[in-house]
Amino acid sequence: MTGKMSNEEMEEVKEAFCRIDQDNSGFVCFEELFDLFNETNLRLPRYKVREMIRELDCDHDGKLSFPEFLQIFQDLKCSQIAKTFRKAINKKEGILAIGGTSEQSSEGTQHSYSEEERFAFVNWINTALENDPDCKHILPMDPHNEDLFKGLGDGIVLCKMVNLSVPDTIDERTINKKKLTPFTTQENLNLALNSASAIGCHVVNIGALDLKEGKPHLVLGLLWQIIKIGLFADIELSRNEALAALLRDGETLEDLMKLSPEELLLRWANFHLENAGHPPINNFSSDIKDSRAYFHLLNQISPKGTEEGQPRIDISMAGINERDDMKRAELMLQQANRLHCRQFVTPADVVSGNPKLNLAFVANLFNKYPALTKPENVDIDWGLLEGETREERTFRNWMNSLGVNPHVNHLYGDLQDALIIFQLYEQIKVPVVWTDVNKPPYPKMGANMKKLENCNYAVDLGKSAKFSLVGIGGQDLNDGNPTLTLALVWQLMRRYTLNVLEDLGNGEKVNDDIIVNWVNKTLKEGGKSTKISSFKDKANSSSLPVIDLIDAIKPGSISYELVKTGSLSEDDKLENAKYAISMARKIGAKVYALPDDLVEVKPKMVMTVYACLMGRGMKNVSDNANQQQLGY
Repeated sequence: MTGKMSNEEMEEVKEAFCRIDQDNSGFVCFEELFDLFNETNLRLPRYKVREMIRELDCDHDGKLSFPEFLQIFQDLKCSQIAKTFRKAINKKEGILAIGGTSEQSSEGTQHSYSEEERFAFVNWINTALENDPDCKHILPMDPHNEDLFKGLGDGIVLCKMVNLSVPDTIDERTINKKKLTPFTTQENLNLALNSASAIGCHVVNIGALDLKEGKPHLVLGLLWQIIKIGLFADIELSRNEALAALLRDGETLEDLMKLSPEELLLRWANFHLENAGHPPINNFSSDIKDSRAYFHLLNQISPKGTEEGQPRIDISMAGINERDDMKRAELMLQQANRLHCRQFVTPADVVSGNPKLNLAFVANLFNKYPALTKPENVDIDWGLLEGETREERTFRNWMNSLGVNPHVNHLYGDLQDALIIFQLYEQIKVPVVWTDVNKPPYPKMGANMKKLENCNYAVDLGKSAKFSLVGIGGQDLNDGNPTLTLALVWQLMRRYTLNVLEDLGNGEKVNDDIIVNWVNKTLKEGGKSTKISSFKDKANSSSLPVIDLIDAIKPGSISYELVKTGSLSEDDKLENAKYAISMARKIGAKVYALPDDLVEVKPKMVMTVYACLMGRGMKNVSDNANQQQLGY
């Protein structure tokens, strides 16, 4: 069913689900749905709403999960009820409904965006990039108007935001900064979009033209993903061992490592609230509306002046007794400002319980003042905190860029029920019989058996797809075996990459030899002297074949004065690799590999670089052929 909805519509439904789920439980209960229908003036009898829930409640728990809720939206999609449903959601949440200019919009679909998000993101960008000389022509932007949608149109700020979230993703030398033309602007936007995809943003159905035209729902959606990745970067045990202080009795480090950044943030907030003698909160929406939990959290994390050179900041708790919610929220934010943490939320966002912006507010608090101490003299196997490898990070970002649900935070743990793997199979055109798949919530008794059944089915599908799975069983995926899980994931990514080439080549099969031959043929035809014998060829460590190939595909794109040649040091090779990867993305190749993969000549990742560039080259040929047919 989900294939009938565009990705933009899917995001709208996700937003709708979160807004209706007032208690942030992850489910919509009968009362929440009944109230919403009443607000649409449909006023369905209670028994009708119960019948609807009963029909769509697949697990018979009396409430609707997101997939079940999605079914409602799809059933109503073309009806008057659906239109009224959307209007009610927008009106209730203070959302601006706008007519977009996408294909769906021309058919009457309305896209929505939140003024609150626009206000928050503009202020965040203004603060984060205020000293960047390359952004002076745009910043500061006015958060009260539509400056944001115009200001991001040349791609410079977007590139900067990507690097702010994941440093060094984009080689600054590849950003066009002066005397911009429509052509160089599009290059910047391609660079920003492909780099955002490489760090795990879901950018399907978003093009450079959409950003240049400043389509609000697409701009805000992309910005939120980029900002969130940056905010969540350090909310992870391997990067912040002090998070082990959040371990509860009977828990292991592995248990804590399985928590998502959102879950860790909630655990962190409650750790400090418990120390303050305040009841725990269950979410960053309804439970924080009165600002009292925030007052106590700020008081707990504020610097006490115990570290050398650290000034003491005393949080005033006087505002906690203010009777008016809005005034109390403002007084709380004044205290947050003393910590230089008044970002993302206004008093109205706190009082309304805006889940997205309050999550960002708390993440920023954590990043600046975690106020945690790494446990000492505790029986903890710190060897588990090795952090993910480059290969693991690349695979995880690739999955997330495809929009898998749920979001992959921990590669092995999040694949243990195979639901993500099934979604990847669909991406490579391997049919999945979803009626044979066990879906959450799993029963308390036998949950692991249900997950194991899924994993066995995932291995069977791999065999039907002619994957090499010798020695790999469902139990290996269920156990989170790193080596064997990666073996399957690599084959999924490889098939996905080759499918793109086969689609461009009218279904002709592609293998490693065909890619290598194409690379050498293209280099020769482009007048280049470089060539490769294989993806293991040590010549790849200089990145010179990649750089020359980019210039052969798009002549004149490479600034050769920036390229290191001759006898290269490791630093020289890395500089070349950074330039090569960013330039590949700039000309439109969606490359997921990292510069170190080229320097160290990791054959798998080197293969993906050349395959993506081959796809870009084949698209050039296809576009030229189409133009000739049209008489251009």
